[in-house]
Amino acid sequence: QVQLVESGGGLVQAGGSLRLACAASGRTFSNYVMGWFRQAPGKEREFVAAISWSAGSTYYAGSVKGRFTISRDSDKNTVYLQMNSLKPEDTAVYYCAASKTLSITHTYRLADAWGQGTQVTVSS
Repeated sequence: QVQLVESGGGLVQAGGSLRLACAASGRTFSNYVMGWFRQAPGKEREFVAAISWSAGSTYYAGSVKGRFTISRDSDKNTVYLQMNSLKPEDTAVYYCAASKTLSITHTYRLADAWGQGTQVTVSS
């Protein structure tokens, strides 16, 4: 059973940076795509970034491209989301997800497992 545990959220001023981490356990992830999603109050969960575990290919939502970077450390079974130049509209609960399909970049409904989420708040 896949288990995902996020960390690294917090409060930051606009223009600042945060790094989120997602520690994964429970199985081998070489065939998985790992993703980050976010959900703001009253809004649907939306795709932020994804990385294929084996190839390391990365995918980003247009709203974060050039500001956020997703990476993975295979030795630590951990996926990171480096967030720079943060904006108030980035405020949300951020979730880590694991999926066996790259189609997760189009819909959160294809995730096989979720973390508990971590709050990111960007003040103006």
